[in-house]
Amino acid sequence: MCGAVFGDKVFTGTYGVNYGRVADNLPSPESVVTLLKAAKIRNIRIYDADSQVLNAFKGSGISISVCVPNELLKEISVGEDRAMNWIKQNVEPYLPGTKIRGISIGNEILGGGDMELWEALVPASKNVYSALARLNLAHQIQVSTPHSEAVFANSYPPSACTFREDILPFMKPLLQFFSQIGTPFYINAYPFLAYKNDPQHIDINYALFKKNPGIYDAKTKLHYDNMFLAQVDAAYAALEKLGFDKMEVIVSETGWASKGDDNEAGATVKNARTYNKNLRKLLLKKKGTPYRPKMVVRAYIFALFNENLKPGPTSERNFGLFKPDGSISYDIGFTGLVPSSATTSSFLSFKVWIHTRIFCIINMKSANLTPSLLLTDLNLLQITKFCEFYLFLLRLS
Repeated sequence: MCGAVFGDKVFTGTYGVNYGRVADNLPSPESVVTLLKAAKIRNIRIYDADSQVLNAFKGSGISISVCVPNELLKEISVGEDRAMNWIKQNVEPYLPGTKIRGISIGNEILGGGDMELWEALVPASKNVYSALARLNLAHQIQVSTPHSEAVFANSYPPSACTFREDILPFMKPLLQFFSQIGTPFYINAYPFLAYKNDPQHIDINYALFKKNPGIYDAKTKLHYDNMFLAQVDAAYAALEKLGFDKMEVIVSETGWASKGDDNEAGATVKNARTYNKNLRKLLLKKKGTPYRPKMVVRAYIFALFNENLKPGPTSERNFGLFKPDGSISYDIGFTGLVPSSATTSSFLSFKVWIHTRIFCIINMKSANLTPSLLLTDLNLLQITKFCEFYLFLLRLS
């Protein structure tokens, strides 16, 4: 269909991260850009369309998906003019410098508690797409919506997965529209949540991509040695039953908590590191699933940072790959903005970091800036030249 934007154009490669900001202690968006570039993360999703974030990502080359918050869906579903106003205010001003490649219409709407939002989802999606088309942006910005596992009646074994009967009247027209415009099916898939809810019957090694007997799907005669791919294939099976066997599945959220309450089984740093490290290895192979071997698996990890203001159990505040100060939560191959006890860096690299920090603070003082701004509100790109020159001098000494 004319104007369709397919997954490989929205998603560069196979690995992305959700940049949640429900916290009061995170680095500035400018520092986050530096962090993402160092980690070679080229795709992010945010849960709003924050102007500071969108301005910071200008010229970064990082693909970003913004979101129409759930509370705005009813208003935008009323008419295309409401959608047009939102796009003109929250998207168009940042183009083309900021690489906005997607607009998510809410988050986990179907299966949630507000039936009015269920009813608003399809008209809101159509209005946003129509507004983009009128602005000649529909070919470069994809309209989508992520679902939780709550949209499924069952998902075991994968081939038996079906959508809930009460959701079908809303899901079918949504999938029909998304099929017309080339939008994938986005699912939030969490082996962690499945294990946490039933640790007696789920092998944690199966959830963590570690060696285990796996499961056998008798209908498809396929073997699964990890829950993540089983969850993706379950979504493919449910879509196929409704006639959407060509629709791609992209994982919009997946992750593992590094800390939890006493009743949150598996929420440890060791397990979080194992899950995210093994998931990253799997995604970097750029392969498909057992049921869709030619459909490359893509996923956004939840989340970039631990978010200290998120409500709910302790696990909700501890999904971050990075801590608020920019250091890594655990080592899966990324480099943080500052050294961390989780790293295996040598004393020499730590010494270089100390020298760099001192030099940058000196230069900041000369510019009448306070050292407390370092690595938080200061754009790290602005001090790179100072620091690189100083490191060059260190090597000569």
